[in-house]
Amino acid sequence: QVQLAESGGGSVQAGGSLRLSCVASGSTISVHGMCWYRQTPGNQRELVESISRGSLTSYSDVVKGRLTISRDNAKNTMYLQMNSLEAEDTGVYYCNAYIVQTYKDGDVYWGQGTQVTVSS
Repeated sequence: QVQLAESGGGSVQAGGSLRLSCVASGSTISVHGMCWYRQTPGNQRELVESISRGSLTSYSDVVKGRLTISRDNAKNTMYLQMNSLEAEDTGVYYCNAYIVQTYKDGDVYWGQGTQVTVSS
């Protein structure tokens, strides 16, 4: 069974930093494109950043260079380094990935989310 699990969320004061992780697990998986999404209070889920298997990245305007995505293919893990956090960054952060299992069609998977709370 393929699963994505986020970790690293928590509470921090404005200006602080957090590092989120997302680990993909399952038998004979190949993890392709990965993304971080977030849902802030009162808003719809939005794309934050994406990264290809070859580590090509795409950033959304909302992060303004403060959040940096990376991945370690050997560990099937994606990271989000979050610096200079602002109260507006408060929300639930989700990871998303396109994963292929041997002898099966690929599919998009979501993690359960990790809460980030930034106090001003």
